[in-house]
Amino acid sequence: MSMEINKAPNLSSTTELKRKLGLGAAVALGVGTTVGSGIFSSVGAVAGAAGCAAFTILAFLIGGLINIPANLVYAELATAYPEDGGQYIYFKEAGSRPLAFFCGWISFWATDPPSISIMALAIANYLAFFTGFTGITVKLAATALVLIFMMVHIRSVEGGAKFQTFITAFKILPFALLIGIGLFYMKGSLITEPAIAGAPVGIMALFAAISATTWSYDGMSAVCYMTGEIKNPKKTMPRALIITVLVVITLYTALSTVITGLLPIAELAASDAPVALAASSIPMIGNGAGNLIAVMAIIVIIGSLSSCIMFQPRIEYAMAKDGLFFKSFAKVHSKWETPYFSIIIQCAVGIILIFASNITDLLGYFTLVALLKNFLTYGTVFVHRKKDTYKPLWKMPAWRLMVGIAMFMTFTLIVSTFMWAPIQGIVAAIIIVATGMPVYYYWDKRDKKASRV
Repeated sequence: MSMEINKAPNLSSTTELKRKLGLGAAVALGVGTTVGSGIFSSVGAVAGAAGCAAFTILAFLIGGLINIPANLVYAELATAYPEDGGQYIYFKEAGSRPLAFFCGWISFWATDPPSISIMALAIANYLAFFTGFTGITVKLAATALVLIFMMVHIRSVEGGAKFQTFITAFKILPFALLIGIGLFYMKGSLITEPAIAGAPVGIMALFAAISATTWSYDGMSAVCYMTGEIKNPKKTMPRALIITVLVVITLYTALSTVITGLLPIAELAASDAPVALAASSIPMIGNGAGNLIAVMAIIVIIGSLSSCIMFQPRIEYAMAKDGLFFKSFAKVHSKWETPYFSIIIQCAVGIILIFASNITDLLGYFTLVALLKNFLTYGTVFVHRKKDTYKPLWKMPAWRLMVGIAMFMTFTLIVSTFMWAPIQGIVAAIIIVATGMPVYYYWDKRDKKASRV
């Protein structure tokens, strides 16, 4: 299998990815990626930072609202460059091939395959709650899950989208039931009770709580990786990104309201499994809360695993088309019309990582770099807006303010992450530069040489 790089790879077929996905699939991809396993524990972390129930609810509401500017930025960029690749494309079109390359380099080696392995293992561990799987059996079950969804998304982008739409609707259903039932048993007095003794109070406590919601909202721009396969991107992309954030805000705010109305804030803040603890206080659920939450977690994480396998390989596909990655990653299956090679290799790396150790620690090293990538992505709008050739099909209102808010919120996370783990962040940056720079200059040189031939 050839791994040479050139400007126009000699694919196994001349097939190109086509625009086959509508609004429903685009929303399902964003919501399915965002609503993951993190929400099962993040409510407790936010409650601990907020110190009281009212601030916990307000934090999820404000935390979602301040993500709207970021989605508006992505909506404009996606309609300006309606093709697959997401952040990679935005850096490239801003005139920085090195940053574009590093965007994909980070994604492939540091974030995307590890996310596949971690989610697959999480599902297998929840399955073990019912089956008693241990050790190697859990890893084999995780591997089987990756292979199943790999085949789903290789064989048909429409079929994969239909499954993603179904599983996203299905994953919201248990949350909706928990919220609906919980409303009848929650106590208003718990929401209005005073802050935890000794907890921070006032505006700083609210800011800390808002910051703690950030990762719960991460993933809403996933659909941008597949803009080249979205029908009528001028209308679909802005609508999809806005609907996604509104759906997630509503879900998280309602869930936090019910949970804080079911549990005293001190118990909520101290719990490692706040959703399960809150569910156990509902009479009709009671002792079955553990089983319910395990089933919910399996459904929720399956949706996230499926979406990641669907959209993540598109960035390497886009890079390969530009001669900045192995040319085989640009191959599109002649019958199924999917970037099959890119999907297979990313899943293969994910499977290898399933059998490795300390994956979570490895991801922690690259959190700072991933945040810097997001920060710079928002900043590219200032560059794009100065270009005469920049003609987005949809433009965000008050664009300077929207970009400023998106960059400010990301910068606060960068600062807090650096203060939390400065050595890890520096080490990650060194690793990325040390490994990526030689590769970039080698491939860039080969690409320019090939283009002159």
